[in-house]
Amino acid sequence: PYDRPNTSMAGFPLCKPCNEEYTDPLNRRYHAEPVACAQCGPALTFNEKGKNPVYGNEPSLQATIEALAAGKILAIKGIGGYHLVCDARCCEAVKQLRERKPRPHKPLAVMFPAVPGDELNVIERYLSPSEPEAQLLVSPARPIVLVRKKPGNDLSPVIAPGLNEVGAMLPYSPLHHTLLRDFGAPLVATSANLSGEPVLTENADIEQRLSHVADGYLHHDRPIVRPADDPVIRVINRQASPIRQGRGLAPVEIELPFKLQRPLLATGAQMKNTVALAWDRRIVVSPHIGEMDSLRSLQTFEQCITDLQNLYQVEAEHIVCDAHPGFTASRWARQQDLPVSSVYHHHAHASAAYVEALLDAADLDDMLVFTWDGVGLGPDDTLWGGEALLGKPGQWRRAGSFRPFKLPGGERAGREPWRSAAALCWESGQQCTLAEATDPLLFSFWQQGRNAPATSAVGRLFDAAAALTGVCTRASFEGQGPMLFEALAAGYPNIDDVPVTRLEISSKDGVCLADWATLIPMLIDESISQAERAARFHVSMADTLLRLALRLREQTGVNAIGLAGGVFQNRVLTEQAISLLDNAGFRTTMPLLMPVNDASISFGQIADYGYNKG
Repeated sequence: PYDRPNTSMAGFPLCKPCNEEYTDPLNRRYHAEPVACAQCGPALTFNEKGKNPVYGNEPSLQATIEALAAGKILAIKGIGGYHLVCDARCCEAVKQLRERKPRPHKPLAVMFPAVPGDELNVIERYLSPSEPEAQLLVSPARPIVLVRKKPGNDLSPVIAPGLNEVGAMLPYSPLHHTLLRDFGAPLVATSANLSGEPVLTENADIEQRLSHVADGYLHHDRPIVRPADDPVIRVINRQASPIRQGRGLAPVEIELPFKLQRPLLATGAQMKNTVALAWDRRIVVSPHIGEMDSLRSLQTFEQCITDLQNLYQVEAEHIVCDAHPGFTASRWARQQDLPVSSVYHHHAHASAAYVEALLDAADLDDMLVFTWDGVGLGPDDTLWGGEALLGKPGQWRRAGSFRPFKLPGGERAGREPWRSAAALCWESGQQCTLAEATDPLLFSFWQQGRNAPATSAVGRLFDAAAALTGVCTRASFEGQGPMLFEALAAGYPNIDDVPVTRLEISSKDGVCLADWATLIPMLIDESISQAERAARFHVSMADTLLRLALRLREQTGVNAIGLAGGVFQNRVLTEQAISLLDNAGFRTTMPLLMPVNDASISFGQIADYGYNKG
């Protein structure tokens, strides 16, 4: 299948010198399928608005560099899609990119030049990579790695406003190497797409759909067969924790510790969607697809499913989807002419964590998995997100959770953290002083439970904490408040010495419930700095996790702990929690093959259904 006629190089017949190398068994390029040169390989074209197109590799590169030096925003075609690119030191260019996309605050990735023989030389002028981060940066996949900023660096402060880390990567294609070498400075390199949609790959599409963003376009004429976003990794507890699997790392193939009776297709979650195809003892999880709320996302989703089945010559006989009936992928599943089974969101999270742990510990029996995230539909039709689930795939029992609270406005709370803050204040009998929460009609609706679903989500607790401390009351992207809040906590100098606010833990209907109410007075106490309040909140949540684990171990004897859900992308919280659990003698695991966020849901759906019934 990797013969040249079957690849994207099929349209580039070899010139005579290249063909001689390709057919010579003694030449290092013998049957190197992508071999090409400037005469017979892909060619560049540069097209800047208001100017004549520039043809040819060297002239196009030179025109690109001149445009970037002039502060222009360009769309540049790579291996898996286009990037939107500008000078990472130029505040005006970065601001323009944010305004046009629009992407007002979400962090932007930066690509740094790689000096031969010392690839981290330039990165280390701007950032302070740890040893594990440095190893990831130079690894063959060339992922985006979250790395701490150096004080006084020359990067535009609007690249990652309010955060102490930047998503950094090194060039991973000859075009990027040449471009970064000749430009001689870091470039913002963010996926060229409309927010939440899959990355764009077609020359005509990019000029039509992003004409309002880019000043010019650097195209090449080799087709992109399979779109792929850049992978994103964060080092947590000195281990590489994937946030997004993509180019160079996906599809992810995993050998299952159990055998399936028939081929299964899992359709994943609504956000950070991936799909998974599984058969026998094998599962393949797709690259990142994105948010499933646009027609283009649905088209990419369908194409990905077709592509996986064709590529592996496996046809699914049963579909597993999320139990939420309104999810796009779940609706799609029920429209197919195949049997369908559903798995609850947090059961999928827990099962993904369990099966990863089982790969390293064949003797694993029951496990206690903390599934902390934004929200997901639970079996009781409330919005879960702060659960401690006990058992194994297909047999989960809710053993721990948080005191539920009603979210005014429902789903809107994800982008408006003040709503979660208001809910906690009102639920605990306190007045909410945030300006947005003073509408008496809103309070009346909340009291009546109108468009105010109950939730136990820890992600919403982090939103509330960020709002109550004045860090973020309205978010322009998912997780903005918690990310800013974590950055404050990470910058606090003595986090190990801050006092812990103890949450009361009670038992109701066989479930241990942690009550967040004791956190409210601390969070609104303006005599304590924002950073210290952030630090206190993080250590208090880690302490709560430990105390829930201790109580449940005492009741059940279960000593194996798993961590799942997007909240555990928070390094401060997760490292605090793992340290406490380790010191208490627990065997703690966190998924490393798949992200802890919703990108793992398709894997978890296969794990939950297939472990017993597959």
